[in-house]
Amino acid sequence: MTVELFSADSGWVNGYYRDICHLKFEEIIQRLVAVEEIRALLQKYWGYDTFRPLQLEAITAVLANHDSVVVLPTGGGKSLCFQAPAVKLPGLAVVVSPLISLMKDQVDSLTECGVPAACVNSSLTASERAKVAKQIRDGSLKLLYIAPERLCTDQTREFLKQSQISFFAIDEAHCISSWGHDFRPEYRALGLLKEEFPGVAIHAYTATATEAVRADIARQLKLDSPQFHVGNFDRPNLVYRVQPRADHLKQIRDVLERHRGEAGIIYCIRRTDCEELSETLNRLGHRTRPYHAGLTDEQRIANQDAFLKDEVDTIVATVAFGMGIDKSNVRYVIHAAAPKSLEAYQQESGRAGRDGLEAECVVLYSNQDFILWRKMQEGLSGDAGDAAAATLRAIEGFCVSVNCRHQQLVEYFGQTYAGASCSACDVCLQELDFIEDSLVLSQKILSCVVRVQQKFGADYVANVLVGSREQRILDNGHDRLTTYGLLKEMNKKDVRSWIEQLLGQGYLVRTGEFHVIALTPTGRQVLKSEITPRLLRPLEKKSTRQTSKAEVTSWEGVDRGLFEDLRILRRDVAESRSVASFMIFSDATLRDMARRRPGSLDVFQHVSGVGEKKSADYGEQFVARIRAYCLANNVPLDQKVAPVPASEPVESSESKNSSMARVNAIAFFRDGKSVAEVAELVGRAVSTTAQYLSEYLVGEQITDVTPWVDEATLARIEKAAHEVGLEKLRPIYDYLEETVPFEQIRIALTCLQNRINANSQ
Repeated sequence: MTVELFSADSGWVNGYYRDICHLKFEEIIQRLVAVEEIRALLQKYWGYDTFRPLQLEAITAVLANHDSVVVLPTGGGKSLCFQAPAVKLPGLAVVVSPLISLMKDQVDSLTECGVPAACVNSSLTASERAKVAKQIRDGSLKLLYIAPERLCTDQTREFLKQSQISFFAIDEAHCISSWGHDFRPEYRALGLLKEEFPGVAIHAYTATATEAVRADIARQLKLDSPQFHVGNFDRPNLVYRVQPRADHLKQIRDVLERHRGEAGIIYCIRRTDCEELSETLNRLGHRTRPYHAGLTDEQRIANQDAFLKDEVDTIVATVAFGMGIDKSNVRYVIHAAAPKSLEAYQQESGRAGRDGLEAECVVLYSNQDFILWRKMQEGLSGDAGDAAAATLRAIEGFCVSVNCRHQQLVEYFGQTYAGASCSACDVCLQELDFIEDSLVLSQKILSCVVRVQQKFGADYVANVLVGSREQRILDNGHDRLTTYGLLKEMNKKDVRSWIEQLLGQGYLVRTGEFHVIALTPTGRQVLKSEITPRLLRPLEKKSTRQTSKAEVTSWEGVDRGLFEDLRILRRDVAESRSVASFMIFSDATLRDMARRRPGSLDVFQHVSGVGEKKSADYGEQFVARIRAYCLANNVPLDQKVAPVPASEPVESSESKNSSMARVNAIAFFRDGKSVAEVAELVGRAVSTTAQYLSEYLVGEQITDVTPWVDEATLARIEKAAHEVGLEKLRPIYDYLEETVPFEQIRIALTCLQNRINANSQ
């Protein structure tokens, strides 16, 4: 007997793209039971009774022993996608993790929840490693965390072959791709797992991966027809602010003062910057520690532990810090200099607000930052060099742009941003101060670029505009141009900034080996007064800071006094157990306690994030503190609230049914139907349906685009891609003078990238 699963009531099968359409009745029952068992495990061990978006889809892929690539933003619940099924499945799940600190945090958190887990790394003594080996042999472990280098040794793999391996989970999987932002050669060797462990599924997990990186991950790991589960890259609880670096110490202290007593990270490019900034902030009364590769192992461990245990508020670090940190209550991330790429920024800023509560992310940038990053990339060549240069251009554009920050990040990763305003960035909160007549100023700058025949860089153009007497300008006769000295009353630094803003908004483009600047088609529209750019005044920002929607929502109904009281109790309990505070309970869980105010253990167990073991371990202490606070402050106990707090959003019917629409769409695409036809058939927007098609094209590595894009349009897109690169849709859209829809550009680029991948094999 078979059953067709195209019903909207079949939300539980989310994520099956190819093999879900025809299942035997017995298999359907088995999978229904499996999902309910996973839901029960989620409540028992982690204290959650709902899934976050795409968690169920990713989990069912593991249960079905089907290879997968899962991309969820930091804080989106990636770990549960493999931890929960590992508890249910027979055997041992092997998790590849790049850093010792990350392994330790994950294992400690699992142990706190009552899940048997262990790690093997160089920090363990011989007796500790022997103990883990015994646990593996007797089958008492459910998860084993291990570094890629150790897993790729013959001895380790031969040992694991003696055990029942349920699956392999590759965490931080972007490290395997040379197109990723943090490529690590040792990850490449993981491709041998498919050969040596036949029949064992492999699942790759990452927070940041473009379509090209996702396809490369699947290829390098030799995955067998993998399912691709790509979540929404937007982090609506994060408030993004980008400022030109002026008085950087004051700018940093302003953020720290807004978050007095809360945890945060400050990123610097150089080690010396970390040391100096940390020392300066400590002298000014802030509690900080530095972290970088120049410190000894003992110093790094001590400083990291101090941060995790809330002994200091702020860690001042290079990018060497962060990948191994699972601290959920980071309320701010400051980049004291521009990050090296949008992939890096998505991951580094994503370390804020992992608990789903509001958090602030601030970038302080200067043109010198990008010069420094380029110097550091000089040794790269080939694909890695091209990728690094492209991603650096993208972060430059992000910093100088005056468009919604959330929209830019989402669209960079190939998704469509829904909504006119995010209400969670400096642009949409109207904190930026724009020049009233920016059209005339823009036309003066663009005219100068034309007058110098589009043969010079941004700095040279700025010098011409301010009337510099530099010898090169005189030798070229550019002091006789009509645009010479046109902005002589302006500061050159400001003129240079406006040029960068025009570059970032796509009115200018850097071309050639020497990065000379030239007008784009939209830049020529500015000269014709058909489009008006938005340029910032020299002042960094308005003095007032607006409150984001996420901040208002996350505090709704919370007794702040009780929340602070519970934070103190959590810190004391953590110190007594020598663990990090967030491993006891997250800030989101404490806020839910302060919202519900449970007066008994029965009610306490309904708090989001409270599982059976944590209720047994800490319930009496926390309930007693809540009762005492409410009695002293005449506050009522046992408040009824919405079933799920902000950090654990209810899975909407749209989310539950979206993958069935995707399954149906893929079937129609196989029949050669157009995007518009499929959108109407599955009841989804054209942009959403185009995203389904892109996932299908990547999964099948399809190179023939003609069913969806005609040959003439394809030729135009390929020409544009050759001129402005494959990395982003917007430059190609602008190059084509907005005559080709984004959806067709995305489809064409996906097939083009598949063709490149096929030719490189």
